[in-house]
Amino acid sequence: MSDAITAEGLVKRYGEVTALNGLSFSVPRGTVLALLGPNGAGKTTTVRILTTLLRPDGGRATVAGCDVVAEARRLRSYIGLSGQYAAVDEHLTGAENLEMIGRLYHLGARRSRARARELLERFDLTGAADRPVRGYSGGMRRRIDLAGALVANPPVLFLDEPTTGLDPRARAALWDTISELVAGGSTLLLTTQYMEEADRLADQIMVVDHGRAIARGTADELKDQVGGNRIELSVTDAAELEVARDALAWVAVGAMRTVPESLQITVPVTDGPESLRHALGRLADAGVRVRDAGLRRPTLDDVYLTLTGHRASGTDEQVREAIR
Repeated sequence: MSDAITAEGLVKRYGEVTALNGLSFSVPRGTVLALLGPNGAGKTTTVRILTTLLRPDGGRATVAGCDVVAEARRLRSYIGLSGQYAAVDEHLTGAENLEMIGRLYHLGARRSRARARELLERFDLTGAADRPVRGYSGGMRRRIDLAGALVANPPVLFLDEPTTGLDPRARAALWDTISELVAGGSTLLLTTQYMEEADRLADQIMVVDHGRAIARGTADELKDQVGGNRIELSVTDAAELEVARDALAWVAVGAMRTVPESLQITVPVTDGPESLRHALGRLADAGVRVRDAGLRRPTLDDVYLTLTGHRASGTDEQVREAIR
């Protein structure tokens, strides 16, 4: 299977800030790669380089067989992009926006109109098709922007946090649409803050931090790296936190995390149900009063905190603004 996207040693700097620091990866055709990572990790910068909106300061990349710098003009006919903010003309109607995009892709007037109506129906915007976009809600603007990325049925699609601001029904509908596209042979690079979204859509997930790839694998493989299961419990008295940690140390397979404000302890374990049973027994023997306890799989926060060691404080856009 050949690769639809390749990146080799990508570097991008904004003044003294290094947004990408030698990032390399590939995406086989017909698959989905999700980029996860703290805000400011370089995800959006990566998308902007791969879609010809930014020139890298170092390294090279190809998309659909085209060099993103040397063949930028030709490449644009093979890709679709939906960014974090709706890129639509608010003075045009929803239908007019999609028809205009179709014309830009040289689909012709008739095909552009037909494709616009098809996408408006798919994204449940038929009733608003002839209304100016300036009257759309935030979620509706997101949907019309996503529809715009699909007008030309591009073989390679880039979605930068596509479901931000969408309600659960609209998010599920978009996931179905993306799954259909990939089943039809499209390649997708997705950035997201939702682990559920990556679980549902991605063949592979790459965790990025400080402009470098620090982990890659399936959702289950990444979760296993930070502990396949977690015991999460809270005690009734702050004075019992340390006693509880000592009692639980034997069952932990990684670093425990304590949140004193909520009297909560999170313990990574391997054998979830059996570990929970023994842990509760040890706590009872130590006289620790447990307010509640349960098992859960790692969350996106767990992956971030374990693999990156911190929560990042700024987005790529904020980095650019800070140096202007």
